[in-house]
Amino acid sequence: MVRCWERSQTALEDSSCTDGSPTVSPQFPHKAFWAIVSATLLLVLIALSLTGHLGLSQQHTQSLQVVRITAPDLTGSLVNQSALVDRQNDLVTISVSSQNNHTSTVLFDIKHGVVCYKPDNQETCFLRNMEKSDYENMNSLLLDSTKKESHLLLSGNHTQRQTEFLGVLGGRQVDPSSLEQPFQALCQNSAIYWTHRADGPAKQRLVYFCIDICFPSNICVSVCFYYLPE
Repeated sequence: MVRCWERSQTALEDSSCTDGSPTVSPQFPHKAFWAIVSATLLLVLIALSLTGHLGLSQQHTQSLQVVRITAPDLTGSLVNQSALVDRQNDLVTISVSSQNNHTSTVLFDIKHGVVCYKPDNQETCFLRNMEKSDYENMNSLLLDSTKKESHLLLSGNHTQRQTEFLGVLGGRQVDPSSLEQPFQALCQNSAIYWTHRADGPAKQRLVYFCIDICFPSNICVSVCFYYLPE
């Protein structure tokens, strides 16, 4: 046994005297410190991620505008339609409601220059490339969609009426995977065909159906489809 009085008689030396076990100095709790730092950094990253996600969602929502248009058809009956304008993705989705409460959808992909028609109560979609007049009509919607939502009532006396005939290439279906995502979503589980612009169907070919679309520029277009021989 170590005798402390045989060592230096100072109080400092006496206080270091033990029963022979080595003196253990206190250590800073490194593991606890790094655990706290890691948890704090994780919380900061989560907060930044949520803030960025909410900011992008809010920005996308603010880029969406709705333009509602009411116009008389050739019989004088009012036709209601709404256009959802997505400025961020250069998309315009027009929904046309018929008198029997069926809705046809027309999707304009301005970036890729393609129009898709989804007739009401049918499992088919029809595509065509956009033309100069389509871009002009889209510009009239973009200019009118500065507000979150607007409602236009077109007068039958001042409305220009046009008719377009599109021949359906029924023998050639389109692979959905070759299309952009908005078209795939619209035409899910539907047969998809390209169409060909023509002056009108031959006398032996009957018009299959028509979709009437109106624009803020006081232009209403009847898009009529018929099937071309295979």
